[in-house]
Amino acid sequence: MTAAAVRLAPSLPPRILPPFPSRTVLAMEQMSMRELERIFMRGTTPDLDTLVGWEFRGVNRMRFNRVPIAQITGIKKFVKGFYRAQDGDNRVMGYNIGVARNVLDGRWNLLPSDTDPRRFGFFGVAGVDATARDNTYLHAVLLDYSKGGNSRFDPSNNLRDYLVQIDPRDPDLFLGKAYYALGPLRISTNFFILERHRTGLTEYVRR
Repeated sequence: MTAAAVRLAPSLPPRILPPFPSRTVLAMEQMSMRELERIFMRGTTPDLDTLVGWEFRGVNRMRFNRVPIAQITGIKKFVKGFYRAQDGDNRVMGYNIGVARNVLDGRWNLLPSDTDPRRFGFFGVAGVDATARDNTYLHAVLLDYSKGGNSRFDPSNNLRDYLVQIDPRDPDLFLGKAYYALGPLRISTNFFILERHRTGLTEYVRR
């Protein structure tokens, strides 16, 4: 699969962002699932326009933090990016990028490189539809991997992530709650924290 990309000005003004996670992110990664649930429920609906054109540092917070499952499998740190699909309806879409393993408070080094990262695990992004099956959190936006155009047998197609903005005054910090779809069932798997990292793609055409 090849891709053509067009870089445009992001919705928020360009600015220098730190390459390391904030103290808030590091503190949240140590919180219990109950504490994160409270923060998630108090969150607000993200403005999709402020996501488009940006990539976000991600940290997975698994249910059993003392067991380093995420570190062992290499999914503790990741990057998510958001863009608008060039398919006529201007949908907001997203993708994932793998990150090299290192300490949690270190840099996010994209794979295979920062200048030419591999994008995978695509998803559609939209407000939560109260009439749809995935309608658990109406104050969130839904990251639906079944609408990302991934290959038919990609296991990520079963992922359903809800995303909220933690503080309406802070447009750079978000909390997500991930579910895995098994038929009609939705199994909660983990929380993840997103923090604005760098400018990304506002338009992305996959061929």
